[in-house]
Formats: sequence, structure tokens, C-alpha cells
Amino acid sequence: MAASDQEFAVPVVPLSSGKVMPRVGLGTASFPLGETGDRRPHVRDAVLRAIDAGYRHLDSAAVYGTERAIGDAAAEALRAGTLASRDELFVASKLWIADAHPGSVLPALRKTLQNLQMEYVDLYLIHFPVSMKVTEAGGWSMLVKENLVAMDMKGVWEEMEECHRQGLAKAIGVSNFTCKKLERLLSFAEIIPAVNQVEVHPYCRQNKLRAFCREKGIQLCAYSPLGGKGTPWANNSVTESPVLKQIAKDMGKTVAQVCIRWVYEQGDCVIPKSFNEKRMRENLDIFNWELTEDARYQIRSLPEFRGSYDFFVHDSGPFKTAEEFWDGEIVVGQSSQSAGLLGLDSTS
Repeated sequence: MAASDQEFAVPVVPLSSGKVMPRVGLGTASFPLGETGDRRPHVRDAVLRAIDAGYRHLDSAAVYGTERAIGDAAAEALRAGTLASRDELFVASKLWIADAHPGSVLPALRKTLQNLQMEYVDLYLIHFPVSMKVTEAGGWSMLVKENLVAMDMKGVWEEMEECHRQGLAKAIGVSNFTCKKLERLLSFAEIIPAVNQVEVHPYCRQNKLRAFCREKGIQLCAYSPLGGKGTPWANNSVTESPVLKQIAKDMGKTVAQVCIRWVYEQGDCVIPKSFNEKRMRENLDIFNWELTEDARYQIRSLPEFRGSYDFFVHDSGPFKTAEEFWDGEIVVGQSSQSAGLLGLDSTS
């Protein structure tokens, strides 16, 4: 299929910045993090398959280590004619906590752009509402809990706004921000965040946060719509759910399609992650059908809880408990086994 035939085949939503964002994107995080050198050709080939399947929204982050592979894939797709121009892609990346300091935001984005081999990103997000001190040894470990510090949110957001003003990021936003943290940001922001990217799935529905974001003109974007299997915050209740399995069976769909369609029906953008070509294509096949009202009722009736994200909790840090990190907005589940998956310092 020609690039022009595929352009914006996935429905889009206008952001407050004026950009339009494809409603379904491809996630590129692979765990454990920090081993991307060997995986780079694998990620590049997966992104090329995704572009060929019709994906135009690619989600990355500095900490994922997939920016170079995405850049390689985009360059190859342009050479092959699968893409007519860079403007056909919506590329998002994120500011890691070690760079979430005044004076480090613009250099971090420039490094991201160098990795991507691009002049701009379509969306740049603050990855988490916390910062980490960089050690004197230089560089940053993936995550050292003893080095967690409170973010200078005002100073960091001012530099995010400068990224937007300079045209290096066509839209700016946040990730993993609660209503309370968004309220604080909005109290001084000159440019409101265009997007808040958070965990959303049938067992973590985010109704309160979605209503708040809608009121403020912030687009909610869902990661881990299938529960994040294989991630540090995995919620295996989603893929193992008898309720979701029965809905999928009754509708002749996969559990993944039911989950992605449910998120889509909430008005959110959604970022499933699969490098399997068959599942990539299935994950896009959610636009020409709807969930039944009975299926929606059953999903509304499921219990809600999320992984604890306890890798941002430490006695010496700004957040002493997972409930404090999430401002008590959602019931927190059991502690995740996150150290090996996130490259966390095992002594933390």
C-alpha cells in the first residue's frame, strides 16, 4: 500500500498544541532495560513491520534505549518509500529522571533527537514526577533509589516549554502524573501539558484522572493496555481474566483487541506493545466494531488495582510509600519485582 493511502488511516485526535495524535501507537519498551545494543536490529525490524502495517505513532523514551532503532527504521522507511516524509510519523519520547533538572532538559532532548536522527519529536514527556541525582562518576545508572530527589517541577516545565518554543518538540506533556500533581503543574504552566501518558486497562480504569484531564484539555494516553505483562508493574489479571476471555470469545475477538477497543472507547489514545507482526495487525483491527453494552458493564464491574511502582519509593526519597507516589488515587497492589527489569541498583 502506498504511503499516501496509509496516511492517518488510524483515527487521530487534535492536541491542545495543534498537533494531531494517532489514537493507536506502538510501544517500544523491552524489559529488562539496558541491553539495547544487541536488540537494536530486532527493534528496528519490528518498527519497520509496524510502519508497513499502518502504525504512524511510535512511542519511545531515553531510558528504553530504542530511539536509535526507531530512527534507523524511519530512515529506512523513507528510503523505501513506505513513508513519503517525516511528517507522516508521530514520534514521542520521554525525559528520564536523571535529566529532570533545570539545565538538563534541552541537552537531553537534543541527545534524543541525535539518536532519532530527527529535527524534532512530535511529543516530549516528563517520564515520571520525580528526579534523580547524577553521581560524580558521570553518566547515570538506570535507577538508584538512594539518589531519588523531589523534582523542581516549575524549573523543569519551564525548560519543557522552551523545547516547544524552539520547535524541538511539537507538543509537550507528562507521564505518570496524578490529578494532584497535574494541579500543581497547571498552577504555573504557561503551556498546558498536551498529554498525560499513564497505565490504563480494564483493571486500572483511571476514571477520576480521565475526567480531570478532559476538563483541563489534556489528552490521556494509555500504556500497558493489556496489563503490562513482563514489566516491573505487571498486572497479570488482565490477560488471565475469565471475564475478558469470555467477552473476547463471545465477540470473536482476542482479549488484546477487547482491551484496546475498551481503552479506545474511553476517548484515550492507546499504546500496545508487540513486536509480533500478526499481533501488531490484530491490535490495529479495533475500529470497525464496538463492545456490547453488557461487555462494557462487565468491565466496569471488575476490581481495580495497579502495580505499586515501588522502585520510586525509598526512605530517603520524596515518596516514602507507593500510595504517596500515586496520591492515593488508585488502590496499589503487591510490590513488583522490579530490580532486574529496570536495571535498579540491587543494593537500593
